[in-house]
Amino acid sequence: QVHVVESGGGLVQPGGSLRLSCAASGNIFSIYAMGWYRQAPGKQRELVATINSGGFTNYADSVKGRFSISGDTAKNTVYLQMNSLKPEDTAVYYCNTDARVLQYGDYEDYWGQGTQVTVSS
Repeated sequence: QVHVVESGGGLVQPGGSLRLSCAASGNIFSIYAMGWYRQAPGKQRELVATINSGGFTNYADSVKGRFSISGDTAKNTVYLQMNSLKPEDTAVYYCNTDARVLQYGDYEDYWGQGTQVTVSS
């Protein structure tokens, strides 16, 4: 019903920058919100940043001032600009889309496959 694809991950040095992209496609009627989550080895998946249809953003305390989330509603795409990266930012980053496929259907969560971000010297 909804396909979510992330891209832009890779290996960067501490202090470097990376820009992640996420595109949602398929039989989408509307999207309420999109966001980024991450999961490091041995840890639970955690929220990084979200943005809703009204443009309201939310960030984890650990990334405030360093990461910025933005979106292109016409393309059902969300971006995550990551600056001043730290080794502790190393994780698999997942894109989440809160969407519905029918006008009066329920909103459901759809997840991408994840993209690896490694911060190391």
